[in-house]
Amino acid sequence: MSASLTAIILTYNEERHITDCVTSVRWADRVLVFDSYSTDRTVELAKTAGADVNQHTFENYAQQRNAAMDTASSDWVLFVDADERSSLEQEAEIRNTITTATHNGYRIPRHNYIFGKLTRHAGWYPDYQMRLLRRGQARYDPQREVHELVLLEGEPGTLTVPLIHYNYATLEQFRDKQRRYVQYDARILKEQGIQPKLHKFVTMPLRQFIWRYITLQGYRDGLHGLRLSLLMAWYEFRKYVHLRRIYRDEEPVTG
Repeated sequence: MSASLTAIILTYNEERHITDCVTSVRWADRVLVFDSYSTDRTVELAKTAGADVNQHTFENYAQQRNAAMDTASSDWVLFVDADERSSLEQEAEIRNTITTATHNGYRIPRHNYIFGKLTRHAGWYPDYQMRLLRRGQARYDPQREVHELVLLEGEPGTLTVPLIHYNYATLEQFRDKQRRYVQYDARILKEQGIQPKLHKFVTMPLRQFIWRYITLQGYRDGLHGLRLSLLMAWYEFRKYVHLRRIYRDEEPVTG
């Protein structure tokens, strides 16, 4: 008897993407859209495209993914974001993998399209994501509200066929998400006891740029790679600005 698979898509107001996303994973035994009470046409469009829809109040991404896995009844789950697309090539690889699986979870590479350009360097490829999971052998760490971490029984395997990720369509979308990451990452630094020392406002953005542009070969993506490397260096600077603000706001009032 072959192993069963549910493709799970977490959504909130994803009417722009949901039809194409559901269509791309209809090769799974079941497509489950796990929705956070969208206010647009996401639910309607998902059902029309052939998905089952469950709605669940959103607390954080780790909690939402765990709740979605609990709703599925298949042997395996494949998490796909609404702005990602699967393929027939991926179907063949995943079907073969879950039939003969030697791991309880598998990392999947992604092809990231940023501002409409396929971005192969500067840290955006292979961009492995732990998305194919054997139910009962994997959970998401509830302490990680974003940048989710899978707690897996045993070591993961790695697949080769990428998901297609339409990551950031516009610069404003990029900025909005990076602002949220900056705030979260700054809180993590604070919890680790890292101080916003003056020299770090220079050295950390510079290290980020060198890592993205040179070590991860962002230069091979031309001006696009240069732009992304500079943007990520800028948000590294903003992270320390926010860290300083956290420390300042927590200083005891005297007098």
